[in-house]
Amino acid sequence: MLQGISYLATITALISALFLVSACESYDFTVNDKLVYTPKPLFSDFDTPDAALYECIKQGIIDAKITSASQLTSLNCSHAGIESLQGLSVFNGLSHLKLSSNKIRNLAEVAGISTLEELYLDDNVVVDPVPLYQLPALRLLDLTHNTTLQCPESSEFPVIESLQLPKHCG
Repeated sequence: MLQGISYLATITALISALFLVSACESYDFTVNDKLVYTPKPLFSDFDTPDAALYECIKQGIIDAKITSASQLTSLNCSHAGIESLQGLSVFNGLSHLKLSSNKIRNLAEVAGISTLEELYLDDNVVVDPVPLYQLPALRLLDLTHNTTLQCPESSEFPVIESLQLPKHCG
């Protein structure tokens, strides 16, 4: 009986220690003045000329504790005042990207993110959707409220399950 209690106490202590360590993942740990653990630094090796996009990406990295470009899988940059997506393609693990209500016109940079499954570009100034035609994983695309959009044929997006276009494309 005493062995069972001792075993249970040991397991409880180990579980408690794991919880404590996981809560302190952003701190260096030392034992007897020797460094035994240093967390990976957050990813910072990216550059975007658009300051609004840069700030949105930076906040996404901080929020999700991203340490490499491919770890960023979801990003919401709605209502951010973004005009250019230049530099975004370094995040080649993005699967969900929300860019609603910005001032985005050129989509060439998005064409390099082959992992995109959901892309929200509603309420922008997109004209040409052609860069999106070759995205192999794209399942949802929202282009509503892009009043100058050159309307694509639905056949241009063979794998898309939900394609939302502006009213003038009706």
